[in-house]
Amino acid sequence: MTAQRKFVTVNVITGFLGSGKTTVLQKLLTDPGMKDTAVLINEFGEVGLDHHLLERIDDDTVVLQSGCICCTIRGDLAISMRDLLSRRDSGEVPHFSRLVIETTGLADPAPIVYTLTAEDVLRHHFRLGNVVTTVDAVNGAKQLKRNDECRKQAAVADRIVLTKMDMLAEKDCVEDADTLIAQLKRLNPSAPHFDSQKDELTAAKLFTNDVYDPRAKSAEVARWIDAEAFTDGIHAHDDDTGAHAHDNVNRHDGGIHAFCLTFDTPLDWTAFGLWLSALLQNHGEEVLRVKGLLNVVDVAAPVAIHGVQHVVHPPIHLNRWPDSDRRSRIVFIVRDLAEDQIRASLIAFNQLGDIASKQVAA
Repeated sequence: MTAQRKFVTVNVITGFLGSGKTTVLQKLLTDPGMKDTAVLINEFGEVGLDHHLLERIDDDTVVLQSGCICCTIRGDLAISMRDLLSRRDSGEVPHFSRLVIETTGLADPAPIVYTLTAEDVLRHHFRLGNVVTTVDAVNGAKQLKRNDECRKQAAVADRIVLTKMDMLAEKDCVEDADTLIAQLKRLNPSAPHFDSQKDELTAAKLFTNDVYDPRAKSAEVARWIDAEAFTDGIHAHDDDTGAHAHDNVNRHDGGIHAFCLTFDTPLDWTAFGLWLSALLQNHGEEVLRVKGLLNVVDVAAPVAIHGVQHVVHPPIHLNRWPDSDRRSRIVFIVRDLAEDQIRASLIAFNQLGDIASKQVAA
């Protein structure tokens, strides 16, 4: 547990062009809760930092009054992260235990997540905390329909911040806001929404700690697999497999939709691992996010799994179930993949694993 807490938590702020992510970051940089945080952004000029500066270390690095270290991304993200880590370890910059990365407006968050696991140096020092996505309330509905990047940013988010809601209120466009929120819920039913004007945006509200940290993981995993967010009718119960799936109302958003599968009976861990590896190997580009809480055969405590496209993080073994529900629950956010096919393939793999386990036992 001590070693786990040494990992630097990475929180990603993303959002489409003009969605206000820089403004949200600017507010966060004044939060004392950002102490011991390093921030990587594209250019300082895009963020009004001057009145927050405490100390300028060099042309690319400043220390803010909140205690944050703010650096410019120079070219490759991995190089910037390794350089920042090296400077921390050498004492050139103050210690930090969290890294916030602001992406460009057209960025796909998935490659950032991949960087954390693909780089030998980085994967031993950094782990993903969560993804925060800003959405422009005035233009968001049109952007979601027209731009795949915008849809993906919303789909992979753990928190969604709605900006410019006050402009809709001034125009008395409540219906427009409701339409946008409905779109976002279709894309990503379980991500909570915040109003950048009405809600106090703090690091504690928007960012999670490393979900491998026992102090934080139970609450965050419970948020991941909140089945109520997906409840819109349930398919008929399959008595042989114990599998449920909720009717998919998450359509017509550029092929991106979300659904939650539940299983009453415990899953075979080996079979599940083989199945998930095969799914991501063959369809990783289309599996934007997969999160789940598993009831595994012969394991008393639940196991949480978390993946983004081709990347699967190591399983998280929780100390206890977050609620009274002991079913396996797996949330998928996918693009152009059929829910029925995913469910059927998982059931088939689990049945094969069950048969193999019985043969070994015999």
